[in-house]
Amino acid sequence: MKIIRHTDKDFVAKLREVAADSSLFDAEIESRTKAILHEVFVRGDDAVLEFTEKFDGAKLSAEQLAVTQAELMAASLKADDSLRAAVAEAESNIASFAKKSKRKAWAGKNSHGASVGEKFDPFTRVGVYIPGGTAPLVSTALMTITLAKVAGCQEIVVTTPCGKDGSINPAILFAARAAGATEIYRVGGAQAIAALAYGTKTIRRVQKIFGPGNAYVSMAKRLLVGRVAIDLLAGPSDLLVLADDTANPQFAASDMLAQAEHGSGHERVWLVTTSAKILKAVEKEISKQLPKLPRREFIQRVLDRNTWLIQVAGAADAVALANQLAPEHCEVIARDARRVSGGIVTAGAIFLGNWSPTVLGDYVAGPSHVLPTDGAGASFAGLTVDQFQRRTSVVEYNRAALKKALKSVKKFAELEGLGAHGKSAELRVI
Repeated sequence: MKIIRHTDKDFVAKLREVAADSSLFDAEIESRTKAILHEVFVRGDDAVLEFTEKFDGAKLSAEQLAVTQAELMAASLKADDSLRAAVAEAESNIASFAKKSKRKAWAGKNSHGASVGEKFDPFTRVGVYIPGGTAPLVSTALMTITLAKVAGCQEIVVTTPCGKDGSINPAILFAARAAGATEIYRVGGAQAIAALAYGTKTIRRVQKIFGPGNAYVSMAKRLLVGRVAIDLLAGPSDLLVLADDTANPQFAASDMLAQAEHGSGHERVWLVTTSAKILKAVEKEISKQLPKLPRREFIQRVLDRNTWLIQVAGAADAVALANQLAPEHCEVIARDARRVSGGIVTAGAIFLGNWSPTVLGDYVAGPSHVLPTDGAGASFAGLTVDQFQRRTSVVEYNRAALKKALKSVKKFAELEGLGAHGKSAELRVI
């Protein structure tokens, strides 16, 4: 862990290091990802299978990429009552939240008396990436597929990494099926994003890709914008805990450790506090709790590389730094936390007070846990159901309304030197 204080002589320089470029702009990761994308574009299934063997250790045929109904049934039979209850509880909250933010068609009259409005249609075919590997994210199946289902998407295509034997975590399969997936493929990494974007003989291309992933998955999504629509840049996790002297250091430390345990090594964790006492107490708690955690080796990598304990002069400085870093998750554990959080405008999600750990947002609170990472929150918001809807504007004039608009239409056409534009309106009412 790196500790910096506002009283340090080189405090400003150290803050620049804290806000350094993330893995989203790592040149080496970008180069490797481009190569993967190119191979899948040129060779399709053959490249997907080659990379699956190289990165996941699974030697498969094209016919084995798709998860079968028999596998889904077997996964369902393995699901115990506690898993079923947890999935049902989370899905209920996620669906309820999504229904409230689903966009609806509207129509009104403009100054000419014409009808104008918008309609919102679900994307027909969407792709959802669910991370697997050392931490199979069962919850991500619910946080993505449920929204697609609420939006009304007809084809919900899931890709997720498999093990060396070609198997997929049965809890992921159960959750994906329960949430509404229509196709599931055992493909992970940048090659999965490429297959969804370009299409292969086995995996038909989608209109839009959703879901979080590692640095290579996020890079693939960034590079494919335009070829396919994407939701946001949701890569390795990050968390900023903004705390004053009312924070419980045990709670803050445990939340920081939780976000560091994902395992890629690119995760980032910050404590930003106005209290020297809290900084020292959190540092102590991290050292105390870490040895007892099962994934301490993964966590230690993040503590060594990308964890900062920062003392700032005041609450305004803490809010300013939070906005600069644009964290995926931002916990505000302070007096009048709701008021303080009002100034934070770049976080993916905000959690207020000592009793709102980030893990609630990860699993069961309701809003999707697919959130912008690596500073992308400055430009992107978290995943919402309306991102599964395609907006179309609708315009309907009658003759009288067109006649009212004609003078301005002809003027714009004259200014732009586009005579046919003006003529197309004029000939209707002369």
